[in-house]
This record gives sequence, C-alpha cells and structure tokens, in this order.
Amino acid sequence: MTILVTGAAGFIGFHVSRSLMARGDSVLGIDSINDYYDPNLKQRRIAELNRLNSGNFLFERVDFSDHVALEAALAPHDFDHIIHLGAQAGVRYSIDNPRAYIQSNLVGHLNLLEVARHRKTANFVYASSSSVYGNNKTLPFRVDDRVDQPVSLYAATKKSDELISETYAHLYRLPQTGLRFFTVYGPWGRPDMAMWIFTRKILASEPIQVFNYGNMRRDFTYIDDIVTGILACLDTPSRDDGSLKPGGSVSPHRIYNIGNNRPEDLMHMIALLEETCGRKAILEMLPMQPGDVPETFADIEALSRDLDFSPTTSIEEGIPRFVEWYRSYTAG
Repeated sequence: MTILVTGAAGFIGFHVSRSLMARGDSVLGIDSINDYYDPNLKQRRIAELNRLNSGNFLFERVDFSDHVALEAALAPHDFDHIIHLGAQAGVRYSIDNPRAYIQSNLVGHLNLLEVARHRKTANFVYASSSSVYGNNKTLPFRVDDRVDQPVSLYAATKKSDELISETYAHLYRLPQTGLRFFTVYGPWGRPDMAMWIFTRKILASEPIQVFNYGNMRRDFTYIDDIVTGILACLDTPSRDDGSLKPGGSVSPHRIYNIGNNRPEDLMHMIALLEETCGRKAILEMLPMQPGDVPETFADIEALSRDLDFSPTTSIEEGIPRFVEWYRSYTAG
C-alpha cells in the first residue's frame, strides 16, 4: 500500500510516516517546510525518515495550498490512500497571521480533496482539532456537540475543513475520517507547544508563562497513541452504507475525537516536568490569552467502539520520555 502523507516533516506526520514504513507500507511525504517554527527541526525529521528508509519513502517539498505546484509534484507518483496532516498550526499565531490559515487550512484542504476525488482515493484521513469545541461547557467534549462558535480563526478553519469534507463525501462518495486531536506531545514534538517551551525554560532557569493563573486542564495525548488511532482509521475506511456516523453524517464521512480521555491539571504537568528536569520552574502567572480555552476533555467512546482505540500512555510515563528525547536532541 502506498500512502500520501502531507505534513511529513511535521510532528505527527513524521511519526505516522515512520510507523507506516515500519509495517512495510510505502510513503510519499510532502511538506512546504515553512518557517512557522525552526525549519531545521523539520529537516532533521526528514533526514531521520530517510535514514530509516529501505526504499519505501519518497519526499517532495511542495506547498499544497498551491494547486498547480501540488499537482505537478504528485503527477509522477502513484498512491491509493491519503493522510492529510499538514496545516498551519497554532491558536495564538492565528491572531496575528490570519491569512496563513485561510491559505493553508482551507485552500490546502480543498486541493487535497480534489486530488483524492480525481484519483479515486480509497481512503482520506485528515486532521481536525479539539479547538473546534471552543468554550463548550459540556464535558467531556463529544463529536455530536455543536461546534459552530469557534473562539479562534484556527478553530474556524478546522471546522470549515470538516464541512468541506462532508460535502465531498456526499457528492463524490469519498471515504473520509476527520480526527479531532487533543494536545499531542512526545519526542520530535513542536517547539511552539507548552511541553517543549516549559522544558526548555525550566532547564535554562528561565520563567515560564502560566496562563489563566494555572487554572487550565488539558487532555494530553502521547504521540504513539495518536499514531495507533490514525493507522486504525486508515485501515478501516468509513462505510458508504447510509448509516449514521459519528459526527452526524450518513455519507462515508465520520469524525472522531482522539485523545487520552484523561484531562490533567496544568500545574500537575509542570510538577512532572520539574521532577523530570530536576529543578523548579520559575512561574509567571498570567490571565487567559485570547483564543484559548480553560479545559479540554475528549470523549473517545466512538473511536473506542468502532476501532478498539485505547490510549495507554499517561503523562507520568510520557513526560519523562519527552524530556529524555529533548535532552538528547538539544545536546546533539
């Protein structure tokens, strides 16, 4: 099986590509390698995939929001499945750079769906986000909750992607699965996320910014659990049988939460980092930031029921693994 993986130089895309190769699949990875965060990290991920490559990994550097460049880059290659993970990430960045989100997350998503439609792709798995739930007060967050009041442009683009995908599933019977990710962390993670930022600053004895005065809870999900869920969705496409799917569709389009189903206090996460790093954090307590939410909590019942998804990694296990990798990465 050959799979097109977008965002292959990104955090989740890297791990998915590595796991696909490990089980014998061929991967065509694409990524623009933009400078939203350090491009060197992205280049090192691709170098690691090439190092592991046994003839079943190809990489094309291309911006998938440019449909002409995308189609030219893909023209020489055959693939039968798509895992679309590439996007302009980050809630806070969207406040100052809104156009980047429209171009990458809306135009780019449409371009990949057009590729899937014309190639009659067997399955299309794509990244949504827990950010779509906004200030939803009902916990845990369920895929059937209303999500039409986003509190960030990033969230609005991800909800829009789900709607565009529903249209393509209805019109073209294209099997799709959208995954609402909940605070993914682990080795090879993103330097714009709290786990990386806090680790770096604690080790450097610099103050860390703690928003909402620490009154935050997150459903931290370890990367290995995320990859397991993605591959389960890839291997079992949504059925075109007229049944009601998670998310409300009767077309071959389903939406799942993918999280740890265990929200953790932000201050507990910081305490674990302190313990693992061997030093106390210097805390700068601040109010809530625009576009942020106080709590996330994934109801994963649908994904567990349909695909036997069961996350296994607690933050007590996952945080030390991340810190160990971080020390190794920054030392070398």
